[in-house]
Amino acid sequence: MTTSRSTSTRGGAAGASRGRAAREPRPAYECDACGHQPPKWVGRCPECGEWGSVVECTVTGPTVSGRVVSSRMPAEPARPIATISAAPARARPTGVSELDRVLGGGLVPGAVVLLAGEPGVGKSTLLLDVAQQWAVGAGSPSLVVSGEESVSQVRLRAERMGTLHDQLYLAAESDLGAVLGHLDAVKPGLLVLDSVQTISTTGTDGVPGGVTQVRAVTAALVAVAKERGIATVLVGHVTKDGQVAGPRVLEHLVDVVLHFEGDKHSSLRLVRGVKNRFGAADEVGCFEMHEGGISSLADPSGLFLTRYSEPVPGTCVTVAMEGRRALVTEVQALIGATVAGSPRRTVSGLDGARLAMVLAVLQRRTERLTLHDREVFAATVGGIRVVEPAADLAVALAVASGGLNLAIAPNLVAIGEVGLTGEVRRVGAVPRRLAEAARLGFRVALVPPGCGPGSTGVSPENMRVTEVTDVRSALQAVARASAE
Repeated sequence: MTTSRSTSTRGGAAGASRGRAAREPRPAYECDACGHQPPKWVGRCPECGEWGSVVECTVTGPTVSGRVVSSRMPAEPARPIATISAAPARARPTGVSELDRVLGGGLVPGAVVLLAGEPGVGKSTLLLDVAQQWAVGAGSPSLVVSGEESVSQVRLRAERMGTLHDQLYLAAESDLGAVLGHLDAVKPGLLVLDSVQTISTTGTDGVPGGVTQVRAVTAALVAVAKERGIATVLVGHVTKDGQVAGPRVLEHLVDVVLHFEGDKHSSLRLVRGVKNRFGAADEVGCFEMHEGGISSLADPSGLFLTRYSEPVPGTCVTVAMEGRRALVTEVQALIGATVAGSPRRTVSGLDGARLAMVLAVLQRRTERLTLHDREVFAATVGGIRVVEPAADLAVALAVASGGLNLAIAPNLVAIGEVGLTGEVRRVGAVPRRLAEAARLGFRVALVPPGCGPGSTGVSPENMRVTEVTDVRSALQAVARASAE
């Protein structure tokens, strides 16, 4: 009995000791750049490779939660869905038509939008225009908070763009408390924060732009936006591979995620929807950068075409789909001289792997083309990037046209995916592609089998649609169209 009591006493003391140890703070380590938690401190994060980013943090509480959660009275009872009004979630137009197209009609009060893009692509210029349009037409002030520029710098940009309005307010802050103070003073209907990585809060550990700070700042801004019904746009940085910088939870916290894309050497800019709780997530908006700022492009297809006085070998037109939008795009190919060794394969705006596949198919499935020892250069016009398989047939015809010195009729478009056996495969949204090509004046179209008017029942007026089964039949159709 004595032994049993001693064992029980020791067991109880050990259990109490374990309970106290579980509740005591214990050290832990976390990377301030990517959020990885290594078991011990290291100089370089094993997950993202950053040096000096692993910091010590304190973790409290038991490792395994065994608590029972008791019920409580909710703040608002559940109601039948038919009795709930959808008016608070109605979108309000921003005044920028292409952005409204991507957002699904405009900005929803209380919604939080994350706009990410590379430095210098034009994010601040676009959002300054949005803030000015909101101040003019929404009937409520708009507030732009810059954490990277001074108010004088933003004023100079606004003066150049002609976006000076009494209801447009500017502030330069990097502290979250000061940002909330501006919200109390201005009471805006739209908040633009440029950028979320530059804002920090004193109540959270970590450096500005780190995982902990970005997560805490975004969560606080989302809560304030929902509580006060403020439409909020957060500017986010991107990593080297084009992903949104910061923790992945950042994209889960916000309602809409947009990517702002564009080549610095081209005037074309694209806003691509990635996530949208209020509309379609695959829409694309087109913009043009110029000296006076940025403007919407309702009909951008003309940017991706070259007008020739006479047909030129090495060019072919296709119709690419960017989200739900059909864009008529020209593909150009140049066949260089014969070289010894490995010839160059250079692309601009196209997928290099698909070009290599198309070249192999042309080399094997056609008799007169010899490409294995010749340099090949392929590109799109206007700075647009086309990586979908539907452009394979146009790439193949452009290369064959350049290699055979055969000019393709200027009113011909080619749509289709090319397989390894040379067959032309079906692609999606063919009626929409054909309608856009017909609107721009194209009268001959080469499409995959099963996509012609006899199969789909849709044939644009004044357009001859020809089904081609493989690359050879496509080349024969091109020769007939060019001879007419």
